[in-house]
Amino acid sequence: MKFWVGVTDNQWFKYLSEIRPDEVNFWQPGATPPFTNAPVGLPFLFKLRRPNNHIAGGGFFVTYSKLPLSLAWEIFGQKNGCGSLNELRNLINPLIANNRNDGEIGCTVLANPFFFEKSAWLAEPPGWASPIVRGKMYETTDYAGNKIWHDIQLRMSAPVDSTEDYGLGVSITAEPGEKYGAPVTVRPRIGQSSFRLLVTEAYQRRCAITGEKTLVALEAAHIMPYSGEGGHNVRNGLLLRADFHRLFDVGLVSVTPDLKIRVSPRIREEWSNGKVYYRLDDKPLSVVPIHPSMRPDPDLLDWHFRNQFQA
Repeated sequence: MKFWVGVTDNQWFKYLSEIRPDEVNFWQPGATPPFTNAPVGLPFLFKLRRPNNHIAGGGFFVTYSKLPLSLAWEIFGQKNGCGSLNELRNLINPLIANNRNDGEIGCTVLANPFFFEKSAWLAEPPGWASPIVRGKMYETTDYAGNKIWHDIQLRMSAPVDSTEDYGLGVSITAEPGEKYGAPVTVRPRIGQSSFRLLVTEAYQRRCAITGEKTLVALEAAHIMPYSGEGGHNVRNGLLLRADFHRLFDVGLVSVTPDLKIRVSPRIREEWSNGKVYYRLDDKPLSVVPIHPSMRPDPDLLDWHFRNQFQA
């Protein structure tokens, strides 16, 4: 098994270890991902900078994305490891050459983060070289990787591929691989922020209905509300322009199981308006996820059309 040990800002770790969120944004000032082709569920361990220089916790990889700084704050808030957008900007600006007010940052999204008490931190990992500035991939088939992972497991109350809560804020669920792509052993539970980013990437950063590409105007809509029986599952999501998100939530717009857009006549009846919307009525979605496992679940679309749409 592979896992990543990432060089971690001490202030970021301290802030998050105190609030213990369900997911975190391990941001980078540049937009280059720390690794590529990683499976969902890849363990990601936090190695603090000097003078601490210990592995102090970790999380489980969900996805990577590049986002304008303001949008990263909107999506993750305190899960960025600070208390405000200004604080986040002050942390990032000294680290970038082009001091743009809202430049893109790299966002590595980690679910089910865990934070060890200081007495349980792991000393400098074997095989680590001082010139490493971002992180290092380990394998449990190698001595160094096996030693680190063995020590991590000793600090948890159960093996990492179980469905038990580890008592450290870690909760891992083994879910069917079809939901998110190729099967993997470990699947983190997806939170609201992860859901938004996964849906955004699945729809190639474009509104499913209009094709709009202005990222700050796009939102991830649940087909079946999360407050009901819907979950943070990519197949329960549509990426929609903000106005269409609102119309979809109140049932003035829907999408049929065969991916046709439907617009309710009530827009015209109540507001004598809606031409911009009716042009799209009965048209196919503009954008559909490329991978079949990311496409909206027909049963969920049918539920919305039958139960929410104001026909």
